Amino acid sequence: MIDFELSPHIEEKKEEMRRQAMEILRPLAREYDEKEHEIPWDYVNQMWDAEKADIAQQLADLEAGTKRREREFFLKQIVMAEELSCGDAGINMRRARYGLGGAAIMAVGTKEQKIRFLKKYTEGQPKWGAMAITEPGAGSDTANITTTARREGDSWILNGEKIFVTGGLMAAKESDGLVVVWATVDKSAGRGGIKSFVVEAGTPGMTVTKVEDKLGIRCSDTASIVFEDCRIPYDNLLGSPEVLDKTKTTGFKGAMATFDATRPAVAASALGVARAALDFVREVFQKEGIPVRYGASPYSLKAAERDFMEMEANLHAARLLTWRSACLLDAGQPNNLEASMAKAKSGLAVTKVTQKAVELLGPLGYSRKYLLEKWMRDAKINDIFEGTGQINMLIVARRVLGFSGKQLK
Repeated sequence: MIDFELSPHIEEKKEEMRRQAMEILRPLAREYDEKEHEIPWDYVNQMWDAEKADIAQQLADLEAGTKRREREFFLKQIVMAEELSCGDAGINMRRARYGLGGAAIMAVGTKEQKIRFLKKYTEGQPKWGAMAITEPGAGSDTANITTTARREGDSWILNGEKIFVTGGLMAAKESDGLVVVWATVDKSAGRGGIKSFVVEAGTPGMTVTKVEDKLGIRCSDTASIVFEDCRIPYDNLLGSPEVLDKTKTTGFKGAMATFDATRPAVAASALGVARAALDFVREVFQKEGIPVRYGASPYSLKAAERDFMEMEANLHAARLLTWRSACLLDAGQPNNLEASMAKAKSGLAVTKVTQKAVELLGPLGYSRKYLLEKWMRDAKINDIFEGTGQINMLIVARRVLGFSGKQLK
């Protein structure tokens, strides 16, 4: 028999995060939507101790040479992410953590690099991490990355521009933050020449040139960063220093493995936003005496009932895909296909659910008196970042059909 119940430990964390989401994040949601570039420091500081403790445990295991990890670690993380995003996705994204930058280090870095860079996140004040991939001329097609890394003695020299870097402002400017940059060491090698490099906050030559004004998740900063003769230590290249072998794409594949761990988390955030919208519609229906008759014949249902049930079905389907992608990680199994399925489905679901919610409630959904219009704005990014919905559907098609990237573009 298949069991879809969460363990008592995860249920306990789920309820803890739900209380935090409703009591702390939800009351701040409108304020920090209006104050886009301000930082909710009380929340950031409150969450920092827990973040440090999680990283300290990972580092202790690394230093001891053990692979011990809390059972259901990734599943717990995505359940918590859904709850916090139901409070407010933007504020939750703004909290201090090693983020995508740390995820890239854990996916690609050597043991020494993991210990060296992540140890900073167990000490002192709140710190941020980011990953810089997208460029003005290279979005989803990472093979066209033009940011370069040139070796010069015991250093790498980075030149190029990155845009839409989530958390890039704080990661690049705050003390002990870091940005993991995708750059090519050999343009003629295509993806084979792409490697990941750690640039620590305050490094000369790394400049934040713009912070985006956005449609949604407005509390989370999104930055453009320029690298001009930015010199970093030679061993800040993640993974193997053998970077000029044109016949292999190990650096690129290692960097892409980052997304297998982070796409389920993005999918979970989408679930939280969708659930917030669905819960609000349910409350309005109950207040207005509009029933949702689950046991009734489909032919007797009203349009609003059918719409609500379809919204629920999309949310539940996306959640099960997301949980499965996390459970595979916990089992140490590949989840590339499942992570892309979860990300694609959740991005579509949250967009459809929030738009339908606004449609069903009409003026209530459109009014800024309520948060529903904000959730519709927050929703769309989930179908765009960490690989667009189209790219993730392409990955799914390739894996299911057994085609390579050259065969199916």
